[in-house]
Amino acid sequence: MSASLPETLFETFFQAEAKLFLLAGIRIALSEDGKDLTSLGIFEDSDLAVAHIVAKEETLVAGLPLIPLILEFAGCEFQHMLNVDEGQRVPAGTMLAAIQAPATHILRTERVILNYLGHLSGIASLTARYVAALQGTRTTLLDTRKTLPGLRYPEKYAVRVGGAKNHRLNLSDMLMVKDNHIDHAGGITPAVAKLRQAYPENCPPIEVECRTLAEVDEAVAAQASRIMLDNMDLGLLREALARVPHGIETEASGNVTLENIAAIGAAGPDFVSVGRITHSAPAADLSMRIQPLE
Repeated sequence: MSASLPETLFETFFQAEAKLFLLAGIRIALSEDGKDLTSLGIFEDSDLAVAHIVAKEETLVAGLPLIPLILEFAGCEFQHMLNVDEGQRVPAGTMLAAIQAPATHILRTERVILNYLGHLSGIASLTARYVAALQGTRTTLLDTRKTLPGLRYPEKYAVRVGGAKNHRLNLSDMLMVKDNHIDHAGGITPAVAKLRQAYPENCPPIEVECRTLAEVDEAVAAQASRIMLDNMDLGLLREALARVPHGIETEASGNVTLENIAAIGAAGPDFVSVGRITHSAPAADLSMRIQPLE
């Protein structure tokens, strides 16, 4: 990963619906904590504090632009300074950001800020490891919809920070034909035909999930936009890829790990999708050190 990201990534990612979901999530996170009765009972409104957010382990940093958004929702006057760039890899002990604000507001927002930054930095860090394992191949890493409810957009943003690309953000971004659709329609061919009939104008791309070579052949004949090669071992994956002509994208998926992703990429699919980068990423270990402002 480069030292920093384009400054516009956060702004361009969180537009329209994505921004609405992000702000709603922040609002819910603060509401979940309720009033900080302990801090309100001990500190005066005029008591100011300085907080330093510190990485306790090496991490790829993601989520720094959320700090002012969270503080704004808390309804206080504050100053903040970023000591590192979004998307920067930092060693343990690095001070990521500093915040000056009323002590009651810092303490109220402390856990929400750390939860977001730790979770997103963990996703970005794990994603970067998978991206590094694919270096030297033509394959692009994708995420999945295996995200926590309410955190779809922040988690997929963190995937971008880690250097991968997003699969569909929601169910309307792509028409994905899976086994339930195929079984109900009576096969891949009628399922794809039904979709093209249902959406005759501006039909979204159609991806077909295939588990066998026969299904791959049928998806090719139906002229799917992309073929997902689901849970195939390397031998079957290579044979399936050889049957897909140029013009139809390919995506390997299912049981992809850091140990086998390089070999999958070497087989030559256009994409490989990995649910683990969101649903199993350990949070980065961050802390907030708070001191009164003299």
